[in-house]
Amino acid sequence: MPGKNAEIIVVAPFKEFLVEFKPLEANPLLLVDHCTGAKYCECHIAAQMLIKFGTTDVPLDPEDQSEYRANREIVENAPAYEQMLSDAKQGRTFSNIVAEYNKDFDPDHPIKIIGGQHRFQAIRMALEEGINKNHGLKLYFELNTDQRLDVQLISNTNIAISRDLFDRMQETVRGPELRDWCQKVGLLQNGKDFTDRRVGGGIISVQLARTFILNYFAGKSIDSKKFKLIDTSPILSVTGQRDVEWEKLLSENSKIWSDIKLEKAGKEFVRLIDAQRAAFSKQKSKGRVPPDYASKALNMAVVAAWSYVAGVLNGNEIRLSRHYALADAPGKDPLNAAALASGKHKTDPENYRGLGYRTDAKERSRMAELFFLQAEEGKGITKASIDVAIAEYHAKLAILEVEKLKAKA
Repeated sequence: MPGKNAEIIVVAPFKEFLVEFKPLEANPLLLVDHCTGAKYCECHIAAQMLIKFGTTDVPLDPEDQSEYRANREIVENAPAYEQMLSDAKQGRTFSNIVAEYNKDFDPDHPIKIIGGQHRFQAIRMALEEGINKNHGLKLYFELNTDQRLDVQLISNTNIAISRDLFDRMQETVRGPELRDWCQKVGLLQNGKDFTDRRVGGGIISVQLARTFILNYFAGKSIDSKKFKLIDTSPILSVTGQRDVEWEKLLSENSKIWSDIKLEKAGKEFVRLIDAQRAAFSKQKSKGRVPPDYASKALNMAVVAAWSYVAGVLNGNEIRLSRHYALADAPGKDPLNAAALASGKHKTDPENYRGLGYRTDAKERSRMAELFFLQAEEGKGITKASIDVAIAEYHAKLAILEVEKLKAKA
């Protein structure tokens, strides 16, 4: 008999599952998660059935964004995963594999693995060696998109979901607009999604894309003639949590995805990324320069500051063209990474490696000063301009501090 707190409910897919899969439990209960209203049961089925009818190729939004996945990729070289493979081949039974029973898409594989793809793969490889054990599922039925996201987040918490994957899942639920925009300007290749874990010089993150757009509009909001007199600190989009500033920007700018000048800025920044990589393509293969030089444009401080200045100069076509022209010197390092590495102020700690390595507020502000200064004459980034930009940043700090003291007096 079920306990007094159990809820006996029935839905057609649940009945269908019981008939088709014949779980180890004779009469599993279909329960409700009162936080979201999601319906689920907990049961065990044989590995042979799980692998034959299960899949980890699961979209978060199968109706509108079926080509993009919420699951993280298998980390094959992780010691814990290697141990998992070994255990499975010795008859280990796994539990709490989170899945959804759904035949609306890929009906040949109705068990969609939402959490536990590493265990699923271990079970698959053990089955190939004749190990057919019963494994535990937490199986959901009739999930909507919001419930599916909730289940994704909860199930991945057990494996320390990366911040980048969290951000990507949140954007997928919000809609395809940010991804489509990044593909349109070239920050993402067509058909590619944002990264689920950051790798230097690899696919961009949601945080990078949000940071670029947030700073463009932050820069647009200030008067370029007052740049040297006011706080001009670019920001970073928060990651791994709700980004209130991003949500506010979207709510206040209904035409953001059709903004021609923003699109132009995005495409120009891609030119800078490509020019920076091209400058080191041959040297990099010969090991002549530090490997991060080629991807210097993707440093978050550089991204934030470059976009911020593009926004500041959006009404000044001459200076904006100089800002964009930074990518035009063929074969040359447009960001002058070696000179950035030598840029330093007397107040910097001994372990400071120069501009373009850190991402803190000071780094972002210094880079903004440098890009703004470069756009005055368009002569590129030099050791002298780096020194001036750093000096101007500290002079501005002093002015702003004086103004604060005056306000308190």
